[in-house]
Amino acid sequence: MIHLKGGLPEKGSFYINAVHNEEFGQGNLEGIRPYELGISLKNWVAEELPDFEDERDCDMSPDLLRMVKQEEKQILPRKKEAIENVALEEGKAVKIGTHIAKETRQRLFELLREFKDIFVWSYQDMPRLNTDIVVHRLPIRQDCKPVQQKLRRMRPDIMLKIKEEVKKQFDAGFLQEVKYSEWVANIVPIPKKDGNVRMCVDYRDLKKASPKDNFPLPHIDTLVDNTAGYSLFSFMDCFSGYNQIKMHPEDMDKTTFITLWGTFCYKVMPFGLKNAGATYQRAMVTLFHGMMHKEIKVYVDDMIAKSRTKKEHIEVLRKLFLRLRKF
Repeated sequence: MIHLKGGLPEKGSFYINAVHNEEFGQGNLEGIRPYELGISLKNWVAEELPDFEDERDCDMSPDLLRMVKQEEKQILPRKKEAIENVALEEGKAVKIGTHIAKETRQRLFELLREFKDIFVWSYQDMPRLNTDIVVHRLPIRQDCKPVQQKLRRMRPDIMLKIKEEVKKQFDAGFLQEVKYSEWVANIVPIPKKDGNVRMCVDYRDLKKASPKDNFPLPHIDTLVDNTAGYSLFSFMDCFSGYNQIKMHPEDMDKTTFITLWGTFCYKVMPFGLKNAGATYQRAMVTLFHGMMHKEIKVYVDDMIAKSRTKKEHIEVLRKLFLRLRKF
């Protein structure tokens, strides 16, 4: 390595010319001569380049060295786990991975059949949480006036799919017909991959008028870090979790949406409302505060049951299922 002796020259008197042979892709090395170490070449001093290759492992911290070695490894795609369908009763089945040990899988079958009443497969099977535990409110700022959106145009085929979804939710007890509501919002259809339509409601005006609930949500990175050292996990997703929380009777008409077949409001907490996540997290903390950060992790409507041993995992699930059955 050759560097400038005595610092950089004055501005405007320092130039480096690089010559490159584009035809052969090599630099022009003419005029370059080896020099002995330590000798001065006018304004330059020749020194030996350090051997970074030999000293790399010595200078790097153990954690950084481990990360470098992991980066060098080839990342292979994860194989899809085989699953087995287990019938709890006629028309109701669950799926379990086949990689679980035979004895543990058999105990898990028996546990699921014992607590089959806490699982649901349709809106009609879904219970509601007691209003003494949680209820969703929609306070409105005094300086905000109600907004009534006009019915938007939609394609006929989309309108028919929306009608089906409205009927399904009405039959399940989620909706009720309402008249003379001060707040009216439009439906926003979201196409799904399977050709169906997800029915969302444009609650942007209502969100602007409602203050924020500051109940905190957990930090996801902390939840992930706290799973270290555990060997077995069960991942659970609450079925239409938001719809299991009832709206306060005074706030139901604020969720009104308009269709060609009438105006309806929600009797249960719908997706898209402001503070819905905070309300649901508050309910989960109320139900599982004695198990959170111990046997289970909860983030809104997603739960993870964890354990260090196979035997312990069945007992953790039993404790969780008993809590779910209670409420």
